[in-house]
Amino acid sequence: MRRGSVRGSRPAVAGALVAGLAALALAGCALVPGSVTPVDEAEFTNELAIPPLAPSRVVDGTRVFSLTAQEGVTEFRPGVETKTWGYNGSYLGPTLRAERGERVAVEVTNDLDEPTSVHWHGMHLPAAMDGGPHQEVAPGATWRPTWQIDQPAATLWYHPHPHGATEKHVYRGLAGMFLLDDDASRTADLPHDYGVDDVPVIVQDKIFEDDGQLELKDNGSEPGTLGSTVLTNGTVGAYQEVTTERVRLRLLNGSTARTYQLGFEDRDMELVATDGGLLDAPVTLEQVRLAPGERAEVVVEVEPGETTRLRSFEADLGGIVVPFAMGGNDAFDVLELRAADELAPSPDPAWAPSAHAAQDALHEDDAAVTRTFELDDRRINGKSMDMGRIDEVVTEGATEIWEVHSIVPMPHSFHVHDVQFRILSVDGDAPPPELAGSKDTVYLEPNRTYRLLMRFDDYANPDVPYMFHCHMLLHEDEGMMGQFVVVEPGQQAGTVPGTAPGGGADDAHEGMDADGHAGHH
Repeated sequence: MRRGSVRGSRPAVAGALVAGLAALALAGCALVPGSVTPVDEAEFTNELAIPPLAPSRVVDGTRVFSLTAQEGVTEFRPGVETKTWGYNGSYLGPTLRAERGERVAVEVTNDLDEPTSVHWHGMHLPAAMDGGPHQEVAPGATWRPTWQIDQPAATLWYHPHPHGATEKHVYRGLAGMFLLDDDASRTADLPHDYGVDDVPVIVQDKIFEDDGQLELKDNGSEPGTLGSTVLTNGTVGAYQEVTTERVRLRLLNGSTARTYQLGFEDRDMELVATDGGLLDAPVTLEQVRLAPGERAEVVVEVEPGETTRLRSFEADLGGIVVPFAMGGNDAFDVLELRAADELAPSPDPAWAPSAHAAQDALHEDDAAVTRTFELDDRRINGKSMDMGRIDEVVTEGATEIWEVHSIVPMPHSFHVHDVQFRILSVDGDAPPPELAGSKDTVYLEPNRTYRLLMRFDDYANPDVPYMFHCHMLLHEDEGMMGQFVVVEPGQQAGTVPGTAPGGGADDAHEGMDADGHAGHH
């Protein structure tokens, strides 16, 4: 397992790029292109691939899944073979599905020639099962995490999280959805026939070289590689046949860097869920912005015989100094919906609260600790990622407020492992409806403060950390990540496995208490 510093950081290059592009922008509108990251318009002639539901078996009360990370070849275009990676196949992975209250295990086998890991993004589980950089799986090895599902129904996902190589592994195709069900989702008036009227939509962008191979740029572009070809579930120019009056789209931004502004030109949509699960009630929206890692569930109504397209509009990136260079000026179609001449009826979206709603609820009055996180270039609070350093220590069961803001005019986001948070405010104002539900990842508009409310239930381990980081994967790999441990009341942080105690990075966390303050030795 690799330890120590992250992939070679390029903050000076990034800063110079932003400064240079800003100067170009200020030099005059005539010099500024509409976009330097355009997306090719596709012909929507390929049926949308639907990731299969993963088979499972129940052993001694535990639902067991199996995933194998492997190399493969995928034909994104007829006759052109592209080298890719996938789980249980050549590209992407199957959809895992489990119920609240079930105990699950996943047998993860690595058939690649280098270490990888599988992180269960959005999942509440023990740190040792989280699949972050401390749980890498060596080539030829199998890792078997197990945990009990204890959170609301939601659209989660899984993807690699190897130290310094997450962007590469995700870009090559390693990703899949993990759907959770509960009492509320099982009785909800929502489309629920997987792959028919309840459709996974994993949106990604790629650059293809002339020979059809994937190209991951390493030229200082911000916020990473922005592709000219859009894939939906690995399909170029995808269409979906719709046979019901309403269709539920489970949207996942599976890209490494690009932010999407998704909606329809000719109709509104009903937002029914965000990262962590169902909203209190449907919200009518024209568009929803999704940064890498964010999810949204929307319900779209169609008329018999019509065709409409899910589109990514020009993304509102906030106070970005050069949006034309960072994907903000790009607009393109993502998925075509083709309604049949006769449609089965669908009810208006509605659902009752879960029986667990009261225990799941977060209350600002319970927060006794407030922490501040400042993102700048490739650092959080002035620090670059160190595998041996614990940055924050929190108490099991504690409710906290994390105030997060980015001070650099480029796209950043913020993802916290293990928890779902509620956004209390953005610059002191109530969040917009699309940010009012449970979240684990949020796009950070520059120079705005996001107050996040979260609770750290169930799993204390002073030695094994969870991560918090920017989910622009190039930024994460180059050091924009930190670590926290959850401890029992009165307990102090321990020593991260595989790092030497008593010197170097470990001095930064030794003796820290659950308020993040240095304790007495």
